[in-house]
Amino acid sequence: MDKKSLAFLEKLTNSFGPAGFEKEPTRIVRDYVKRYSDATSTDGLGSLLFTKKGTSETPVVLIPGHVDEVGFIVSSINKLGYLTFNPLGGWFDQVLLGQRVKVRTSKGLIPGIIAAKPPHLLPTEERSKVVVKDKMFIDIGASNEEEAKEMGIRIGNPVMPDSTFSTIDKKVFSKGKRKGSDTIAIGKAFDDRIGAFIAAEVVKTLKEKRIAHPNTVVGAATTQEEVGLRGARTTAYVVKPDVCLTLEVDIAGDVPGIEANEAPTKMGMGPSITTYDSSMIPNQELLEFVISAADKAKIPHQLSQMARGGTDAGIIHISNAGCPSLVIGVPTRHIHAHAGMLSLTDTENAVKLLVEVVKKLDKKKVASFTEV
Repeated sequence: MDKKSLAFLEKLTNSFGPAGFEKEPTRIVRDYVKRYSDATSTDGLGSLLFTKKGTSETPVVLIPGHVDEVGFIVSSINKLGYLTFNPLGGWFDQVLLGQRVKVRTSKGLIPGIIAAKPPHLLPTEERSKVVVKDKMFIDIGASNEEEAKEMGIRIGNPVMPDSTFSTIDKKVFSKGKRKGSDTIAIGKAFDDRIGAFIAAEVVKTLKEKRIAHPNTVVGAATTQEEVGLRGARTTAYVVKPDVCLTLEVDIAGDVPGIEANEAPTKMGMGPSITTYDSSMIPNQELLEFVISAADKAKIPHQLSQMARGGTDAGIIHISNAGCPSLVIGVPTRHIHAHAGMLSLTDTENAVKLLVEVVKKLDKKKVASFTEV
C-alpha cells in the first residue's frame, strides 16, 4: 500500500461521520476519487457515487461500502450539565464505560467521557451487574445546564468515538516458521470505511494501470447503513446495477471465546467471501465465479458465514427486479467498539480480488448468473 493510499485511509477513518452525519467522510472520498473517476454524484440521502467507464456501458457493476460509523446522538442535558444519549447503530453496553467521545456542536468538537455512577457508591449486589446505556451519561466537564449550552451543546448533537488511527508492523509466523510480514491497522470506523476505501482503490487501480474492463464500474460510499441500510436503498434505485459486489468488514473469529462455526475467518489470512448472512443468500453462480477468480489469481481468501446480521447487499440484491450480489469482506477484530483491528495485507488482497473480478464481468458472464 503506497503512502498516498495509507494517508487516505487514516484521514477517512479518523473523520467524523456517525449514521446520518456522513458529510465529512463522504467529501474525503469524493476528493480522493475524483481524479480517477469519469463522474461523481450524490443521491438524495447523500451517498456518493463515482463512475469508472470501461469498454462497454453495460453491465453496470456496483461496488459499495458504507461510510457511516456507529455513534450516538444527544437526547438531553440534565441540570448538572451531563448529556444523555441514544445510540446510532448497535453498541454492546460493556464497551462504552470510560471511553472518550467527541460531540459535534456549532462551536466545534467538544471532548467528553462516557461515565456512570461510580462503583464505589453502588450496593454490593449492583456491582456485578452490567451497566446499561440508559444509566450512562456523557461528561463534558460542565457543572450545570447553562455551561453545557454555552459550549454549544443541544439535543440532536451527534457524537463519535474519540479514537485515532495507528499501525503495528509485525513478522508473521505459522507453525513455528516465518511467513513474511504484515501491517495491522488500529482505529475506529473500519465498519465500514474500509469498504469505501477498497472501492476507491479499485477505481484508482483501474485508472492508473489502464486496466481494460468490459463494463461500467460504479463505486459508492453509502450512508446510514448502521441504522437500517437506508443509503443502499437509494443508491440501488439510482444506479440500477446489473451485479453488486458489496465491500464490508467481516467478524474475525481469531478471538478467545469464538468458535469456528460462529465466525470462521481470521485476520491476516485473506479477504472473506460471504456464503450466507441473515439478510442475503448470495447468487450462487456469482459466488462460484468469484471463488474461481481468486483461485486462478492465487489471491488468498476465506469463506465466511454470518448467522445474524447483514450488509447493504441485503437491500441491493432485492432492488428493482433483483440484482446478483455478493459480499467481500476484510476480517476485522472488535467491530462496533472504539477501536478495531484489521490487516492491511487482507485489504490489499481485497483490492486485487475486486480488480480481477471486474476485468471479467462482461455482458455474457453477468447474464449467466441468472440463466435458468
